[in-house]
Amino acid sequence: MHHTVCATCVLLLFSLGMARFSSGETLSISASLGENEWKVMREKVFPPFETRENCRIRAVNIEAGDTLKKIEVMHRANRMSIDLLLLDNMNLAPYVEKRVVLDLTKYQAQMDPAVYASLVQPLTFHGRLMFFPGRPNVQITYYNTDVFHGSNYHIPETWDELLEVAKRLKAAYKVGKVAMHGTLDTNTTTQVFEFITAAGGEITTLNDPGSVKAFTFLQKLYTYLSPETKKANWNTTNKFLSEETIFLARNWPVGMQVIVQQNQKTNIQAYATWAGPAGRATMIGGDVIAITKRSPNKELALKFAGYLMSREIQTLLVTELGWPPIRSDALGSVPERQQGFFKAIMEALRYGHYRPAIMGWSAVDKYVNLAFKDIVMDGRDVQTTLDTYARDLQEELEWLK
Repeated sequence: MHHTVCATCVLLLFSLGMARFSSGETLSISASLGENEWKVMREKVFPPFETRENCRIRAVNIEAGDTLKKIEVMHRANRMSIDLLLLDNMNLAPYVEKRVVLDLTKYQAQMDPAVYASLVQPLTFHGRLMFFPGRPNVQITYYNTDVFHGSNYHIPETWDELLEVAKRLKAAYKVGKVAMHGTLDTNTTTQVFEFITAAGGEITTLNDPGSVKAFTFLQKLYTYLSPETKKANWNTTNKFLSEETIFLARNWPVGMQVIVQQNQKTNIQAYATWAGPAGRATMIGGDVIAITKRSPNKELALKFAGYLMSREIQTLLVTELGWPPIRSDALGSVPERQQGFFKAIMEALRYGHYRPAIMGWSAVDKYVNLAFKDIVMDGRDVQTTLDTYARDLQEELEWLK
């Protein structure tokens, strides 16, 4: 999930750095952050590092979809002007395949033992550590405590319980009160990934037994979902939960800020997730740290990467922004009102799976959403439809190799 970078924040960041330092190196970083996130970076994260290293930090706004292309052009021309990247972990393989990021294997000691090993292992490609963990993100299950208070309705812990409670709520309210992300884009793919993985399937195969189980279940569930499902994504789900149009939905931790703090909905809580036939499964999203292969300030970039992973900064980001930490010792300052959400987040991370690191994820995205539309929304035959799209998907993936 990406936020639009505030241009004003970036300009202020430039001017702040220029005013404070007249000498020393300039570290250029590219990230996709929201306005409040940049504010915390500018005011609380960057200044101590700039002072300590006698440098300044320049933030560069490159649209997420253009980052690889621009880095590749600079790399080929041997005119790299970006040192450090915060990259969405959903699109890492191309950076490795095109050899534009630094092999970090010999710098692994930058991470101390408190960094979760489960977040590090998937950042290894062909036996080489290519990225450092930056900010993990994982969806949690939000629910309305006025409804799910343990007497009439219980929060669902399994697929069967989820189906049953969705049925009962629709019967009671004459409209579905459970939603999933049904906007037929990356939002939908993320949640389908979790259902397929929880059934023991592989989303890149698409017609294996686990995928068939997942789509068969989703087809049944859809009948009882809220009509808001077609409009529900990472942003609108917060609105629907706040307005109590829906009572139960999975979404990213940003909901903690929007629903509870901004919209003052103290009757919304969260837990990790429900279990499928093969157990509980979540998809780990978020950002990782990469250093460009031809960075003019490699040593400074490595120091800043270590600084971002430090207990001090991870604790600050938890406290100020509600970011899930990459390390086990950075939760000490979670405000009381957020503790329940962080418990859910940290548990959800335990069930986390990274998306497969393949070149052709856009093809997976396309065919998963075509299958969701045809099978789940339109009721077409599960196996036949998945066989068709799985064949098309494999052809595209082969072509991309």
